[in-house]
Amino acid sequence: MVKRTRALLAIALATFIVPLIARAADEQVDQQAKVFEKQVTVRLDYLLFLPKGYAENSDKKWPLMLFLHGAGERGSDVNKVKAHGPPKIVQDRKDFPFIVVSPQCPADSWWRPYELVALLDEIQKDYRVDADRVYLTGLSMGGFGTWDLASQYPQRFAAIAPICGGGNPAMVRRIKNLPVWVFHGDADRVVPVALSDEMVDKLKKAGADVTYTRYEGIDHDSWTKTYANEELYQWMLSHKRGEKKTAAAAPAAAPAAPAPAAAGGGK
Repeated sequence: MVKRTRALLAIALATFIVPLIARAADEQVDQQAKVFEKQVTVRLDYLLFLPKGYAENSDKKWPLMLFLHGAGERGSDVNKVKAHGPPKIVQDRKDFPFIVVSPQCPADSWWRPYELVALLDEIQKDYRVDADRVYLTGLSMGGFGTWDLASQYPQRFAAIAPICGGGNPAMVRRIKNLPVWVFHGDADRVVPVALSDEMVDKLKKAGADVTYTRYEGIDHDSWTKTYANEELYQWMLSHKRGEKKTAAAAPAAAPAAPAPAAAGGGK
């Protein structure tokens, strides 16, 4: 009886258990194609400026400027973003000729291109934006963000103006057809000017439409002088998405600007 029971167990083992073990081993060894899908929620605080005349003309589409601030303005108080650049300018200049979108990067975080494009999509859906005149600019951490966002989504912008930032030289080929005006102080002790030098050099070698303003003797705050220069905005508006133009001339001396801001905005 015992021998018969053992025989039956052996048959069961061979018939059922061994194939299961073999199948499990095959699943561990073989490479399989699978799909992962998950919706990601994007949440960004931002400032929105609508220029004078936007409400009066329901047919007109407006150029849009996306501004990326520096590390010092990160956090949960979106009013900190008004410290520098376009969101500071439009507080007193209601006729600024752009819709201005100024998102705030959360504390201890970095600009993420997919989040910024999601915001841009929403703004373009809800407001009368000229999709061929969307411009991108940012300072310090926002300068890095400008290079990164443009490199990943070059088809979204008509022109970009990164200030005292740096990018990935290997990605230059993706923006070689995009007008670029780069700004950096040659005495910058926070973000080395060599980072902009390298990007400009790679762009020139790629035959890109690039202009470089390398401020002599200027430390990290190269944004105050840049955003006070009306030529920057005229240059932006001279470009439409997909157009090919020759490089812009170097800027004339900037008009008198406020005293340089604390470096906290551009860390």
